[in-house]
Amino acid sequence: MDRVRLMRGDITSLAVDAIVNAANTSLLGGGGVDGAIHRAAGPELLASCREIGGCAVGEAVITPGFRLPARFVIHTVGPIWRGGAQGEPELLASCYRRSLHLAIDRGLQSVAFPAISCGAYGYPIDAATAIAVREVRTVLDAEPLHVTFICFDPEVYRSYGDALAIDADDSPVCTKPSGAGTEEAS
Repeated sequence: MDRVRLMRGDITSLAVDAIVNAANTSLLGGGGVDGAIHRAAGPELLASCREIGGCAVGEAVITPGFRLPARFVIHTVGPIWRGGAQGEPELLASCYRRSLHLAIDRGLQSVAFPAISCGAYGYPIDAATAIAVREVRTVLDAEPLHVTFICFDPEVYRSYGDALAIDADDSPVCTKPSGAGTEEAS
């Protein structure tokens, strides 16, 4: 059974145990996927995030999904790209690891990730997707989770497809995407 899949679409529409939010440190909503998740979840999400009081870069916290089809939202704060010498790769890897471990600790079975740090934070897409696939593969080697990478942007989708195709050669949990033009690849 395939445990990693790649999709194009809107993360707020997924009925999974948890979706991951590419949040900012305040957790109070913003642009891109963060704003979309806050809008779809309703004002209860903002109230819950206010109670938490923020999240450091590379860390993750969890809230209920409120009005989303997903039961939970895992908020993680990716690094702003500053050239790669400021610890960005390790911070981005930490976002994926900590998000996955929060899901495991809650006994969740399915998690969907957007492309963390690839939008306004400027992380190079191919480098970011390679880190994402590597970190997910490492965790899935030991844990029975199902992970979806969901992409809104066609370039990000292509990059994940490439990273998964390379990774599929070495891993029983990552499979090569079928057709680059499909809505879902697994």
